[in-house]
Amino acid sequence: MPAIPIEITVDVPDGVSIGEYERIDTGHAFHVSWPLPSSCRCESCKHERPLVLVEKAKFLVIRDLDIWGQPSFFVYQDRMHRCSHCGHRQALIPPFKRRDVKYTYRFEELVLTSLINSTAEDVARQLGISAETVERIVKNRIEDARAQKVSPTRQVKNIGLDEISLKKGHKTYATILTDLTDPSKPEVLAVAKGRDEEAAQRCLAVLSAEQRARVATHCTDMSPAYLSACRQALPASQSVIDRFHVAKKLGEVTDTLRKKTTEPTSEDSRASGESSCDP
Repeated sequence: MPAIPIEITVDVPDGVSIGEYERIDTGHAFHVSWPLPSSCRCESCKHERPLVLVEKAKFLVIRDLDIWGQPSFFVYQDRMHRCSHCGHRQALIPPFKRRDVKYTYRFEELVLTSLINSTAEDVARQLGISAETVERIVKNRIEDARAQKVSPTRQVKNIGLDEISLKKGHKTYATILTDLTDPSKPEVLAVAKGRDEEAAQRCLAVLSAEQRARVATHCTDMSPAYLSACRQALPASQSVIDRFHVAKKLGEVTDTLRKKTTEPTSEDSRASGESSCDP
């Protein structure tokens, strides 16, 4: 049977181009490249020098977003810069990933948004990665948030503030702030350790005062800590309780009512006992 060509539409980060494609088992591999810098700052001697490119006979593979429900990977040649001042060699890190990890920034985003109303173990199982990788992603984003500020030109109209659980039993929490201005594509703005009012305030602090004043709605659960933080930081914003927690609360009330209405009374119990006795 002749092969049937299939077109795959891939959304790649800015500046990244795809050269080749290969299907590997149930995954997709894309050979990618990006514009190299004209100069580099040496990690050792701290001098800025023109790029001296050293290409290695080695290709690196990192995880990216799924395609058709199957994992996809970026494949690229390992390249280094050799400092002309001290001779030190250092890896050229692609703009779409951080150092010493095997996944893209946007895969990190997927992991973080998947953690909302889920746990690290559940997300790890869903994406085929380890729970330790999930926790490392959250830790790195919390570290990033210490110096992170959202671009002042960004228009943020609707936000979400949620708690995420990293351990089974809900013993370790973090707070995540997402931009819901485009509901089809939520974007993570900040992550902070904990689920109290202070954690919520640290997340909201990545927005400027002008941006916070323009936020129209904030979607949270019914946590007093989140509601209080938003009430103070978002003066013009309307509070919206997310559907997951509304449905959960409604289910709890319904279940409690069901138990009360179906629970046998003492008279019913005695009648049942009498009817079971021999005459």
